[in-house]
Amino acid sequence: MMKEIFDFESIKGFLASGKPGLLINSMHGVVGPYVKRILCEELGMPESSAVNCIPLEDFGGHHPDPNLTYAIDLVNAMKDGDYILGAAFDGDGDRNMILGHKAFFVTPSDSLAVIAANIDVIPYFRKTGVKGFSRSMPTAGAVDRVAAKTGREFFEVPTGWKFFGNLMDAGRLSLCGEESFGTGSDHIREKDGLWACLAWLSILAARKMTVEEILKDHWLMFGRNFFTRYDYENVDSAPANQMMNNLEKAILDPSFAGCLFSHANKTYKVAKADNFEYTDPIDGSISKKQGLRIIFEDGSRVVFRLSGTGSSGATIRLYIDSYEAEEAMHSLNAQDVLKPLVEIALKISQLRELTGRQEPTVIT
Repeated sequence: MMKEIFDFESIKGFLASGKPGLLINSMHGVVGPYVKRILCEELGMPESSAVNCIPLEDFGGHHPDPNLTYAIDLVNAMKDGDYILGAAFDGDGDRNMILGHKAFFVTPSDSLAVIAANIDVIPYFRKTGVKGFSRSMPTAGAVDRVAAKTGREFFEVPTGWKFFGNLMDAGRLSLCGEESFGTGSDHIREKDGLWACLAWLSILAARKMTVEEILKDHWLMFGRNFFTRYDYENVDSAPANQMMNNLEKAILDPSFAGCLFSHANKTYKVAKADNFEYTDPIDGSISKKQGLRIIFEDGSRVVFRLSGTGSSGATIRLYIDSYEAEEAMHSLNAQDVLKPLVEIALKISQLRELTGRQEPTVIT
């Protein structure tokens, strides 16, 4: 299937061109043998560039989550080595993390948007035509801007791949993704980590630029959506629920719209706030209470979602998305840019006071 989707000869030529190589970490998940078969045997990547490719029941004692925290071995190896592209996949191979030279991090939101902007380099889409683009609601709005500029239909859906599946089945969606490192297309009705890696290799082969150069060129054309996610894991369920209930009551009060919030030298004015609700355009089903959103007048967003409120504790996820059109801002550190919004979100929610958690478990 992958040979029919991608131009293997182009990718193979790119890998043989003498440029810095790849470093692919399968995290001892099921995708390892496919990495060896496709990237090494078919495309000529040295076997030494494919690490942790033997599937293990305990994933080698590690947590097989492709992010900057749990895939730190890949991050450090990319920093220390000379690689043009790095990728990590989760246990079942459907999620992916993309890194450039010296561990330049590509957010899942940016990865989706870059693939969308360069989708014509992939033969599959030249053959089938490009339909719509979609992202989950918490995902940063970078792909929205690509859809608008290229005239593609766009859908913002709740978290959960089934919402993408409905759109694919109806022939209205070609490419989709989630901020939780899931990227996919309508070649199958599921996210596909190795597919995303091959899409990036196709773009690198066609553009003849580094990952960082491609991102900077993309931001110059579309602007940059700075994004971060804070995960607070194993929070006691009672205070987690109290926090969410208090927050929902506060933001749904009509007087909340128009409120000003400041931190450091930044001030944000609330444009709207809600608990996200989605009406499926295909079957008309309605999904309510999909996440608390605060949207500011400049388009910046704060999103809170709560999951796993059973006896083992809850996970609170805080998502921050802020758009910058100015080129001078594009190279700044995302955590520095988003710090005022993070502090405002924590103040509005009283997360620290109610849960006792001063720091997140994971920052993406």
